[in-house]
Amino acid sequence: MISVFDQKLLADSWSSPAMREVFCEQNRIQKWLDVEAALAKAQAKLNIIPKNAADEIAKKAKFKFMDMDFIYTEFKKTKHPLVPTVRGLEKACDKGLGEFVHFGVTTQDIIDTGLVLQFKEGLALIKQDLKDIAKALLKLSKEHKNTAMMGRTLSLQALPITFGHKSAIWLSELVRHFDRITELENRLFVGSIVGAVGTKASLTDKANEVEKLTLENLGLNVPEISWQPARDRFIELGYVLGNINATFNKIAHQILILAHNEIDELAEPFGKGQVGSSTMPHKRNPAVSENAVTVSNALKANLAILSDIERHEHERDGQVWKMEWKLLPEIFLMLSVVLANMKFALSGLELKKDKMLKNLNTLKGFVLAERVMFALSDHYGKQHAHEIVYEAAMKGMEHNKGFKEVLMADKRVSKVLDEKQIDALLDATTYVGYAPKLVDEFIVKVKNAKIFK
Repeated sequence: MISVFDQKLLADSWSSPAMREVFCEQNRIQKWLDVEAALAKAQAKLNIIPKNAADEIAKKAKFKFMDMDFIYTEFKKTKHPLVPTVRGLEKACDKGLGEFVHFGVTTQDIIDTGLVLQFKEGLALIKQDLKDIAKALLKLSKEHKNTAMMGRTLSLQALPITFGHKSAIWLSELVRHFDRITELENRLFVGSIVGAVGTKASLTDKANEVEKLTLENLGLNVPEISWQPARDRFIELGYVLGNINATFNKIAHQILILAHNEIDELAEPFGKGQVGSSTMPHKRNPAVSENAVTVSNALKANLAILSDIERHEHERDGQVWKMEWKLLPEIFLMLSVVLANMKFALSGLELKKDKMLKNLNTLKGFVLAERVMFALSDHYGKQHAHEIVYEAAMKGMEHNKGFKEVLMADKRVSKVLDEKQIDALLDATTYVGYAPKLVDEFIVKVKNAKIFK
């Protein structure tokens, strides 16, 4: 075992067990067999192949009946991705009825349709994870809509916000991602039963009926025309998953930053017996969020070359087509553990309100300069008030004085604002704007979103 997806020690850090089941070799082959069985049933119904042949093919189209040693040997001999499995199914059928396996279709029909079936299973897992995480974020948004913390822009302290407002924005992204998936499914969940170059030449005069019945048997839609050289559906899938990945890369990275000891506003759950460091016993590392960032960074590499699969030469092009077999399953696998990591972190996220309050005062009141400026603008006008506050702020920062001290010392300020008024203006917890109200309004708007159904 070489890949991180296969090694027992590392696999769960790079993918979820459930997603590995979706994209394991056994399920991949089973999906090919499912397509062959569905095709045989459709052709028998249309009197293209004998019914007893279709029954036998459907009966034996199970992984448990496959002689995998035979199939592996055939692969080494044929150098072909599908023919060995077709021969394995033919071999498993009794009374020579396996002769009717794979009647009229081409390799890409089976592999593409099988891959879509795997994507369908994989997306079901991703959608459930998104639902679970959305519930956690909704809970955080409701509970902390009034929990004041420092908002930061360009890495520096800016103005107060609430954590509930921050988490509601995260949730809004998930709502849109879920909608993107459901919109994508209508285009993605189609099969391919069109023959060697997409013309259905080998599928008899009942070709359209064969395609329709086969795909109905598989729970897939019928495409408007062959998509063998048109891979936009798969590229769209990859980029939708990549977009989801980008959101969680951001969230996990923010958790890491806010967990820094110097900031110390958030902490992910830390279980009994969990070890942060092999040499520093005191460490409570945010290892789960860190892993999410690690894997999501690696996932981006697959996205970088994903668009190349659209560059098919003519009606089929293995040099780009076969890239999908690696790129897309790996995207599913890596995203699965990113979601699992974030579900863990967000479902038990610890907010350190005392540190949030302390950090609101890190700049000794200067982050409330905007608020003071607007209070003074009632007396001096906005531009003049800006000059007054700017001068006071620069003086305080240069001489290491608090904002209140320099404001009180400025006669232009003390003339119109007394100490009690200045204290009120410099209370960061009361300058979160309409954040709590905006969170409440947002929750009302999204309560009927698809992600919560």
